[in-house]
Amino acid sequence: MFASRLLVLLTLCSAAGMVAAQQAPAGADPRVDVAAHIPGAHPEELRTTAVPGIYELTRGADIVYVTADGKFAFTGDLVELGSDTNLTEQHRRELRVKALAAFPESEMLVFGPADPKYTVTVFTDVDCPYCRKLHSQIANYNRLGIRVRYLLYPRTGPNTSSWTKAEQVWCATDRNAALTRAKLGEELTNKPCANNPVAHSYALGQDLSLEGTPAIIMANGEMLPGYVPPDVLAQHLKDGK
Repeated sequence: MFASRLLVLLTLCSAAGMVAAQQAPAGADPRVDVAAHIPGAHPEELRTTAVPGIYELTRGADIVYVTADGKFAFTGDLVELGSDTNLTEQHRRELRVKALAAFPESEMLVFGPADPKYTVTVFTDVDCPYCRKLHSQIANYNRLGIRVRYLLYPRTGPNTSSWTKAEQVWCATDRNAALTRAKLGEELTNKPCANNPVAHSYALGQDLSLEGTPAIIMANGEMLPGYVPPDVLAQHLKDGK
């Protein structure tokens, strides 16, 4: 994960960071000076926190905290005890919402009722057992007013069987039907086409630090990892959690 890689980088490259800090001119924006202490960091990736002297460093949906002098970094969630608000998760949700808003729905496979109550975005792998279980109940999700937008995310990565199947699904004449057939274990006979969004959706999943599929993202940016039964998901959405 990014946070672990960053911590290793900080340990190995602290000397280089100090040199960069000495060379960087002081600016009106304090993030410029903080970034100068951290190898590979850019000011726009930093933002202040409610804790004086602690900055949040963000890449994709990965968040790590650093001290203003660049000497220390730590991972974990920052919680405001007075309000019991998880500030880190709050920001993660904002980042997910922004990332999904920038991803065109035309590159998703959508299953939904005519008048949905809710919309969720699901990263799915054709060969993932729990992705298949979720999709086997797609009619139930839809009946409960849940519109499902699928993003193709072959967990095994490029140049694998799952990746090829994902491309075949997208390149089929009827993509939704092809996804259903593929998730039933049927072999698709059409060839992958050049213009498909699999690499794009896979890159988005990587940016959001997905650790498995299915990954269900609510409209508010909350992510539920793994399979969630239709009635449970509907209740969760109704409660607005």
